[in-house]
Amino acid sequence: MISELDGLRVTVDRVVHVPHLDAPPERPHPFVYFITIHNDSGISVTIKGRKWVVTDASGDCVVVEGDGVVGKFPRLLPGETFSYNSYHTIGSDSTAEGAFFGLTEEDEPVFTRIPSFRLLMPKSSGWGPKKTSG
Repeated sequence: MISELDGLRVTVDRVVHVPHLDAPPERPHPFVYFITIHNDSGISVTIKGRKWVVTDASGDCVVVEGDGVVGKFPRLLPGETFSYNSYHTIGSDSTAEGAFFGLTEEDEPVFTRIPSFRLLMPKSSGWGPKKTSG
């Protein structure tokens, strides 16, 4: 059984709209996010995978699951952190959240939640209703 490890936590350090990154036409707004995984527990943990759920303004979800974190399997000793950045693309205002999954030094499966954060399309992008003068 997988359990949430007390002391293993995630912070979303920064989220930035970066319009010059590649994005598909149906999700043309890329956002880079900066994440730190903190191991404040008393045991070592190796991060083995992640799951993201990105929900747009209409309630549609995109689920992304995979091994490791940005191609790595970081081993965090007690008191250590692992920071990285990656990105999501969106087509409307969205919310991202998820979890990291790992194994303790005793091969016990654990997880920690990625706190929910907003991906809001820039107002000056030309998207959305046009304002008219009255």
